[in-house]
This record gives sequence, structure tokens and C-alpha cells, in this order.
Amino acid sequence: MTFPYDSARQQLQAWQKDLDAKGSQLEKVALEASRVQTRGTDLSPADIAAIEKHARSKDAPNALKDLQRKVDAGQLSWRDIASGRAVHDPDVQRAMQTSTPSLKRAYTAIKEGQDLDEIIVAGQQRARPSRGDYDDDAPSDFTEDAF
Repeated sequence: MTFPYDSARQQLQAWQKDLDAKGSQLEKVALEASRVQTRGTDLSPADIAAIEKHARSKDAPNALKDLQRKVDAGQLSWRDIASGRAVHDPDVQRAMQTSTPSLKRAYTAIKEGQDLDEIIVAGQQRARPSRGDYDDDAPSDFTEDAF
């Protein structure tokens, strides 16, 4: 004999079973996540010194030099920039726009499984124009408006 609530009970049992399975999966993911060692968002004094050294170098992009001037003037800190608190600052946005293509190339290379040291070296070589013989008329980066 069937009771009027049998189908509802079966539905509840199916939902409970599904919920238990998802809870078990969540526990596995949480355990894996707890094993990941992340570096905090806080910059160490050595990190800040390295950023400032590069920002003051002749090889630094103008957008980065502008940010260093704002840091020197006390308008921003490198911690504000790194944490995202200064993301709405126009100079921070300009610096991000100039570095986005390089970051995309690095991200793609990482996803492809390329060696991190090789990616870094390639980025450093790309950032420094060669001093040898080359054709000044040819664009070094091809974009839609290059043709």
C-alpha cells in the first residue's frame, strides 16, 4: 500500500543523499585548499625595496615611475596598490593597462606549462629593446592598427 507522502519522502531522501555527496566533496576540496601554501597579500620590506628599486630605474615604464612619485609624495603606498585598495586611482589603472599584455603572455605561457624561469627571462628580454641592427620601420608588436 502506498501512502500519500511516499513520493515526497523519496524526494527528500534523494535530496539528502545528494547533499551528503556534495558535503563530502566540499570536505575534500577544503582539505586540499588547506594544504596550499599561499603567500599573503602583504608585501615584505624586501618586496617593497625591490619594487622601488625597479620603479626608480631607467628601465621602468613611465607609468611605474609615476606611481613611485605618488608613493614618494605619500599619496599611495605599494601596499595600497598590491592589495587593490588603490585600483580606482587613474595612475594605477594606467600602469595596469600598460602591463596587461605582458601579464597575459606570461599567464598563457604558464598555462601551456612553460618553465617559469624561461618565462621570466623572456619577459625581461622583451622589455628591453635590442641595441643591434634592426629595421625601425617594422612594428615590434602587431596590433590591429599596425597594418
